[in-house]
Amino acid sequence: MNVRPSPTTGFATGLPVHIAIIMDGNRRWARAHGKPAIYGHRRGAETVRRTVEACARLGVRYLTLYAFSSENWRRPRDEVGELMNLLRYYLRREIENLHRNGIRVRVIGERSGLAADIVELIEHAERHTAANRRMDLIVALNYGGRREILLAVRRLAARVARGEIEPEEIEEAHISASLFTAGVPEPDLLIRTSGEQRISNFLLWQLAYTELVFVPVSWPEFEERHLFEAIAEFSRRERRYGASAG
Repeated sequence: MNVRPSPTTGFATGLPVHIAIIMDGNRRWARAHGKPAIYGHRRGAETVRRTVEACARLGVRYLTLYAFSSENWRRPRDEVGELMNLLRYYLRREIENLHRNGIRVRVIGERSGLAADIVELIEHAERHTAANRRMDLIVALNYGGRREILLAVRRLAARVARGEIEPEEIEEAHISASLFTAGVPEPDLLIRTSGEQRISNFLLWQLAYTELVFVPVSWPEFEERHLFEAIAEFSRRERRYGASAG
């Protein structure tokens, strides 16, 4: 990956600070081309590389990718195994490139369900890139939004039990600080590919005031121009955060 300096964007209200993407459509794209599912996932990994490069070049500060949900374990065993092997390949081959380009890698989700060697690769990637500040690449892996909120509630309940905080003192900020994404600003823009219009248990708390853009192409077909079009759509919208229009 070769990340060039950021160009002048020309977007009406500037870039979103944080973009989140639901990378949907790999399997459907593969079926449409008469290929097995893993073929679509491999093409999708190439799209990840291009999208990370484009976001870094534009100056996006945070990029969160929904890579593998906690529900994805229900897929055929062979497909899950191939996905895990693809993840291993990416973690071994791409981390040094990301590091050279100033990109910090963070993985959110539950690691207890992952193979020990994958957890080791994740921990190495996070340590190796921890000091980078150009862009945070946040990968949601073995992640579920409801589960994230449940775990946050349990953490707060434990604090109450220890006498560290009173129940009536708990505010939204305490919940945000107990999530996997603690310290990360909420997404400004969510992009979902393949034309599906739902959020599929992704960042349920964090997406409260996020602008949603649904792109009618599968993830392997997602190109830089689709990213620019989504950002341009975002820049045309008036964000009111629940306030009435003027």
